[in-house]
Amino acid sequence: MNLSESFVSKLESNLPTSGNITCKSPSNIALVKYWGKRPVQLPENPSISFTLDECHTITSLTYQKRETKATEFSFEFYFEGERKESFRPKIQKFFERIEKYVPFIRYYDFVIDSRNTFPHSSGIASSASGMSALAYVVMKLEKEINPELTKEDMLKKASFLARLGSGSACRSLEGPITVWGKHEAIEISSDDYAVSYPFEVHDNFKNYCDTILLVDKGEKQVSSTVGHDLMHGHPFAQRRFEQASENISRLITIFKSGDLNAFIEVVESEALTLHAMMMTSLPYFILMKPNTLSIIQKIWEYRKETDSKICFTLDAGANVHVLYPETEKEQVIEFIKSELVGYCQKGQYICDKVGLGAQLV
Repeated sequence: MNLSESFVSKLESNLPTSGNITCKSPSNIALVKYWGKRPVQLPENPSISFTLDECHTITSLTYQKRETKATEFSFEFYFEGERKESFRPKIQKFFERIEKYVPFIRYYDFVIDSRNTFPHSSGIASSASGMSALAYVVMKLEKEINPELTKEDMLKKASFLARLGSGSACRSLEGPITVWGKHEAIEISSDDYAVSYPFEVHDNFKNYCDTILLVDKGEKQVSSTVGHDLMHGHPFAQRRFEQASENISRLITIFKSGDLNAFIEVVESEALTLHAMMMTSLPYFILMKPNTLSIIQKIWEYRKETDSKICFTLDAGANVHVLYPETEKEQVIEFIKSELVGYCQKGQYICDKVGLGAQLV
């Protein structure tokens, strides 16, 4: 039996008649980036991320058992209190992909109500928090149907399902550090789901902070899905996939030793490499904005002047994630307020830190 077959649920009896499950699941910020995938939603290279805390999606699943099995998936979707028909296709596709593993979903009428603590489609991974939250509430429903399901197995399957909605979503279920994608040095790693980082982590990386500077809160001009597809036939793709694996090997050593200078080098290099892949694809595109580059220059100047261990990373967007040890929080926030906030849209930024993944509300 292959791995995905082991996630197939045969549960179609003893189904609860009605109820509501609400959970929150965070976004995550990749330190080693995943860019490029193969069917279905499998990564071309492994990635490693900090799970965030404040930037999360709260999703409520209200379920009512039907008299008969539905021929079509039966759901209504509300985002921030308003019915959102534009989100339906993505959820429809998600249900189509996961139905084999949770066939009981055809026996229910669902009302899904979601809200974010951060702007949607702004380069903060809203699909990661949104799809991981939805996968988590579906798995909590399976847990109600099958109480013998262990927490470990539930989280693993939730990560597996979340991946089918959004690749990076599989990294949001646990924390503070998760790995997705098979890596030779991490025996438990898998392309099918993310795992909690299994090795020693130095105190330097405990309670790490991430302040997200909202440079551009609008919709991205090029979606991540399109960007991933452009890695097929990309002239530098194969070397990039190898580089990501090498950088995870470096981070394993760095997390153990606590070497913050080496951490900065890997993380900033990964961020710039991600955007270099976008700029060298065909068609090529740029998601950074002039203010993104200004912030990066300011961070480099501040680090040189103060010997701070501040660094930046970027997701597939213009916003800048400012990463720093908790011991520097007071100084860095002062630096952000005095030097960087002017580059943010309407002066907006979000103070976050590493977190522990999805949980019931």
